[in-house]
Amino acid sequence: MGLLPHPFRALVIGSSGTIGSAFMELLQNNPSCSMVVGISRQSAPSIDYQIPESIELAAKALASKAPFQLIINTIGVLHSADWMPEKKLDDLNADQLSELMKINAIGPALTIRHFSKLLDSQHSIMATLSAKVGSIEDNRLGGWYGYRASKAALNMLIKTAAIELGRIKPNTALVALHPGTVNSRLSKPFKGEQIGRPALDAVSDLFKVIESIEKQDSGSFLSYSGEKLPW
Repeated sequence: MGLLPHPFRALVIGSSGTIGSAFMELLQNNPSCSMVVGISRQSAPSIDYQIPESIELAAKALASKAPFQLIINTIGVLHSADWMPEKKLDDLNADQLSELMKINAIGPALTIRHFSKLLDSQHSIMATLSAKVGSIEDNRLGGWYGYRASKAALNMLIKTAAIELGRIKPNTALVALHPGTVNSRLSKPFKGEQIGRPALDAVSDLFKVIESIEKQDSGSFLSYSGEKLPW
């Protein structure tokens, strides 16, 4: 039996993005979801990983709506207007590495720190979007140094936090989720429009995985297919 209760209250972090907005649509149409709140850089309260203090402020602002039985964090970055994923060592630069770590690892880690306090201690799940390319064991092609490293760092942070939360909130599961290639702004430069799935299909698959999560799955790295991925 899954850990997610019915009915449940949900929070989507990064709700203005392609995957975040698809999660909002899915949850708003799910009869078991009694309430869904979305936050982003444009919302009130807002959350912006370029402004780390906004993370704690947003969590405190939403405390009155807690507890949540499901929190989903969809925020992440692969490229920007100024840079693309590195193909070789000579492409490495400090600014890009720092930016990827800030958005893909530091921001989500601080989100876990502050928003885990809003989770229902009786039964809850906090899922953070990661990426299969963050798997060290699965790295066969190389390249994409900063994105791979930031997602690997994220995975370690999730695993470590899951161990701690297991002691103080034993009925909470903290997991990393791989959504696969989704037709989005993030994947567009890499043929995402041709090879990616529609966002609503992707989040439907991810939600099926979320519904099947049990407390012993906390600290796991899960694919949209339900497969446990290697770290």
